[in-house]
Amino acid sequence: MIQLVAFLGNYGREYEKTRHNTAWQFAESLPFYSKLNFQSKFKGQIASLDYSEFLNYACSAFPELLKDGQQPIIAKNAPSKIFFLMPETYMNLSGQSIGEVCQFYKIKPEEVLVIHDELELNPGFFSLKWSGGLAGHNGLRSTKTVLGTQDFWRIRFGIGKPQNVNIADYVLSNFSKEESILMSIVYQKAGLLLVKTLLSSDPTRLIAKWGKVNAEV
Repeated sequence: MIQLVAFLGNYGREYEKTRHNTAWQFAESLPFYSKLNFQSKFKGQIASLDYSEFLNYACSAFPELLKDGQQPIIAKNAPSKIFFLMPETYMNLSGQSIGEVCQFYKIKPEEVLVIHDELELNPGFFSLKWSGGLAGHNGLRSTKTVLGTQDFWRIRFGIGKPQNVNIADYVLSNFSKEESILMSIVYQKAGLLLVKTLLSSDPTRLIAKWGKVNAEV
């Protein structure tokens, strides 16, 4: 099961609203974000929740998780804690922060969920993915280098690939007002996916439904 959720982004006010900081914007939209007590450590900001505490917050925010008014049963292989990490190494060195957390808490690559922006998906789409290619994403590349494998989980947020525009300039540009409204809808629906992924003893089962989702539908 997932033990570490890493939200990839760039540290600094000038990057807050940019497309490359989609994951951080998503983190801040989560209903339980205010419950996370972040501390500076492992070259980033890290927080944790006891698994049972996370389950309570999740069911309160997403009542559709309840079955006959009852919370889901905690899986036998559930971790005691879930860690939430926002690396502050800047995007290209994100793996350094993730690697330090994994080494300290003995977290395996397959127990890591990386949240990131994705050029290969159109705006409005999000996706749960296991392993696979890196699509030129420097944060993913850094994570693979440090973990020694690309076999980790991802939730990807589509930002689209522009035509005749420098990619670096594009990902570091701000969302337009219309795009920001669209992303707020995406984040709301993706919050349920994140919770379901963290509660699942086998997230592979979720891919059939959540492998590519159009939030506008």
